[in-house]
Amino acid sequence: MNIIAPSMLACDFGNLLSEIEMVNNSEANWFHIDVMDGVFVPNISFGTPIMKVLKENAKKTLDVHLMIVNPDNYLENFAELGADILTVHYEACTHLHRTIQRIKDLKMKAGVAINPHTPIASLKSIIKDLDLVCVMSVNPGFGGQSFIENTYKKVTQLKQLIEFSESSCQIEIDGGVTDQNANALVEAGADAVKVGIGPGSICTTRIVAGVGTPQMTALFAASKAKKQSGVTLLADGGINKSGDIMTPKGVVGKVNNELLQLVMSAGVIKKDSA
Repeated sequence: MNIIAPSMLACDFGNLLSEIEMVNNSEANWFHIDVMDGVFVPNISFGTPIMKVLKENAKKTLDVHLMIVNPDNYLENFAELGADILTVHYEACTHLHRTIQRIKDLKMKAGVAINPHTPIASLKSIIKDLDLVCVMSVNPGFGGQSFIENTYKKVTQLKQLIEFSESSCQIEIDGGVTDQNANALVEAGADAVKVGIGPGSICTTRIVAGVGTPQMTALFAASKAKKQSGVTLLADGGINKSGDIMTPKGVVGKVNNELLQLVMSAGVIKKDSA
């Protein structure tokens, strides 16, 4: 089954309810929500007010990635706000095992993201407790960064650790993915592919590809990887049935008909979606 996870960073916040309803009525499976505090990462996104609106109106899984300091202070908040999956950063958690157990006690699935400098071996003692691991292939906080080549090695190491530990967690890659590296990441062990169409390339989950029109070729690689290997395809929101590439600032470009048909055939959007 294709899993589609539109990034709420790519939505029009001036029309948030209609954006949520569009996802509710689409083939998408999850809402993906990046929470950034301007301290752990050099950017600020949104917090509890947006989550409250999502909780009240979203009818699908809420997948939340916390890029914040002291995430333990907010676990209960995000559980109350309806998060189904909660990912915290290894680097932000002094007592990671306690944090993961608390997330699970609060009836959420638990994920851990690791920054480019953090070795896979750091997860050895916690891997069996995780539902997912997000390997950051860029430094978190901004889109449009270049892919860090050492990610291939880290994915292979993580896959080996998961198999050795008999863990069931998924491998997710975030940042700098293009048509030049998507297949190689899948071959290295990534479990799922996510394609970023709007400004949401900073979003966690799966393999995230690019920002706007220049990166649209990543859709080809993602679709090919899905068809060749059966790997799950995830996609940020930001493209409508007319081929418009949408961002919070409006339409920034348009894909050609051939690419639009590919996107539809890959299950990224429905032919009748708005």
